Amino acid sequence: MSGVWGNKIKYSIFGESHGNGIGIVIDGLEPGIELDLDAISKEMERRAPGKNKLSTSRNEKDQFEILSGVFQDKTTGAPLCAIIRNSNQHSKDYSKTKDLIRPGHADYTGRIKYNDFNDYRGGGHFSGRITAPLVFAGAVAKQALLKKGIIIGSHIYSIKNIKDDKFDLASIKEDSLKELTQMDFPVIRSEKSSDMKDEILKAREEQDSVGGIIECAAINLPCGIGSPYFDSIESSLSHLLFSIPAVKGVEFGLGFEITELFGSKANDEYYIEDDVINTYTNNNGGVLGGITNGMPLVFRVAIKPTPSIAKSQRTVDMVKRENANIEVHGRHDPCIVQRAIPVVEAVTAMGILEHI
Repeated sequence: MSGVWGNKIKYSIFGESHGNGIGIVIDGLEPGIELDLDAISKEMERRAPGKNKLSTSRNEKDQFEILSGVFQDKTTGAPLCAIIRNSNQHSKDYSKTKDLIRPGHADYTGRIKYNDFNDYRGGGHFSGRITAPLVFAGAVAKQALLKKGIIIGSHIYSIKNIKDDKFDLASIKEDSLKELTQMDFPVIRSEKSSDMKDEILKAREEQDSVGGIIECAAINLPCGIGSPYFDSIESSLSHLLFSIPAVKGVEFGLGFEITELFGSKANDEYYIEDDVINTYTNNNGGVLGGITNGMPLVFRVAIKPTPSIAKSQRTVDMVKRENANIEVHGRHDPCIVQRAIPVVEAVTAMGILEHI
């Protein structure tokens, strides 16, 4: 399995959903980075399950244990290894249907790829549970970036067909991003929150699920980060974003909407003020030629509906080699968008730190 990413800083992720624990090794961090462990814990809490009816009832605290690479709250330069113990597994929920392919999951592809040796419980290594170590790694990266003034924040742009306002691409304030990270259900227009929550609860009652879109921004990035073609900031971030389970689309700036404009409107015209060059608009999302231009880096990520639903669905029994029906019971999120936000921010921080 491919569990390593990065060149200057290498991240190696490990574990399965129902194994003893999950974790990550970060190799290449410079020594002397002071870590705020309470801030890391708060990031972990943002992703953690079991907080309300909008998420799974699986009650994992996502408490991390640092095994190496940190001494007196500072990085030592040695590989930083952190582990998160699994403590609330219900593995028997999966034994009854282990031969039935769950629609929307990696059961079939994983079984074929790994010759039926992969851990099927809770999705094993394919599970969204494995994003917890990503949030830990991203929290470390965020702190390294914060020392350079770089701030990352996100909001829920949509749940199903209910939409929030978008960021003002050309002007995103630090206070606004920081405020969003403190919200349990971050939206720009507060009145949209209840409508979105109602849509999620309605899906839960109907034994179904819904998806949505997360809009993320990184501000105070200097001009000049990234390279054209294979090491563009867009391709690096897209690589990481598509590594998050359930991500099905990524767009930067106006994204697909830019195709509806004339070039004269799509182009971001320049101006200089106090010897600083900026653009009046930010339709390209802060990136030109794969390189940051100093404007806010803005993108949106599409999250599909949670594939585990209790409604009866058609499938195949892999052992009997015959058609069958499946109802996926257990503890599942009716919508994972809310919990995916800190994961999106985490891999964004990892990607930006790699380039810097």
